[in-house]
Amino acid sequence: MSDFLHELGAEVRVELRVAEASHPEEMAELPVTEWLFDPTDVEREEIGLRGLLDAVEVLENEP
Repeated sequence: MSDFLHELGAEVRVELRVAEASHPEEMAELPVTEWLFDPTDVEREEIGLRGLLDAVEVLENEP
């Protein structure tokens, strides 16, 4: 299970970097007609990924 958690953590970190790189705060400043994605959705995804990463790290550190 440790290998699975390690791989899951790595994948979540990659997805988190992608979400952070999208800069939803900058997109929110543009008119809605120019949005490529809804900035609120990106922020929700980032929050969910951080929660998942925290959970993976807790499970990895359990004896």
